[in-house]
Amino acid sequence: MVTSRRAAVLGHPIAHSLSPVLHRAAYRALGLDRWRYTAEDVTAEDLVRFLAGLDAGWAGLSLTMPLKQAVLPLLDHVQPLAEVVGAVNTVLVQPERGGYSLVGANTDVHGIAAALREGLAGRVPVTAAVLGGGATAASSLAALAELGVTDALVYVRSLGRSGALVRAAHRMGVAPQFRGYERAHDELAGADVVIATLPPHGADELAATLPGTLRGVLLDVAYEPRPTALGAAWAAAGGTVVGGERMLLHQAAEQVRLMTGRPAPLEQMAGALDAALAAR
Repeated sequence: MVTSRRAAVLGHPIAHSLSPVLHRAAYRALGLDRWRYTAEDVTAEDLVRFLAGLDAGWAGLSLTMPLKQAVLPLLDHVQPLAEVVGAVNTVLVQPERGGYSLVGANTDVHGIAAALREGLAGRVPVTAAVLGGGATAASSLAALAELGVTDALVYVRSLGRSGALVRAAHRMGVAPQFRGYERAHDELAGADVVIATLPPHGADELAATLPGTLRGVLLDVAYEPRPTALGAAWAAAGGTVVGGERMLLHQAAEQVRLMTGRPAPLEQMAGALDAALAAR
């Protein structure tokens, strides 16, 4: 029985990542005292070298930008959900006779759907909108499909640079409508669910122009500052806000389950995350 394993979060930059807080809290709660989880600054150019240095003592990797798509051709297997979304945020190192294989998975979809369910509190969404056109937007479309919405509006700054998201939507069998980002402030009031996938402060300008009354649930995947400008404005207009840290929590919990084979200790992970955010 393997009692000592390694895992890590990879990305560039990586110093800000809260993944170590979440995974280490899970290991403590699960009694996995000999498991280690580190943060490794790895660029897309460094990724081949890093993966070549793995061995069967590794349990898995968490991936953040800019690696979620760059890793795809480097894996032995890609799980169907990750393949259709076109983004891998989790790599499982699975021992095999004579070595190991690298399996790509996507837990962002799980994290987004679980966070939205918290905000919806049993309500069933009919209309939805996504802000942004990157890898997290693709995961958002998959999560919305799980909730029953397959024709979300997607607001992007450049329609010409949305090809990867269009192809991902086609693979998923969903039919989003793409709109210019400048139309978002006039149309978001009608959405039951809005997912902002923009980088920190990327939605600050939109926050200043929101309609006076909102009824929907906002998930802003950015979690710093806490609340974000968009989250604060959304709440002030009467909408429900789910902080991006809830997505972070749930996607990490699914990673813990996949890597350890045990149910994640969600309460302990949430407590560690809240403490870390409060200390920043």
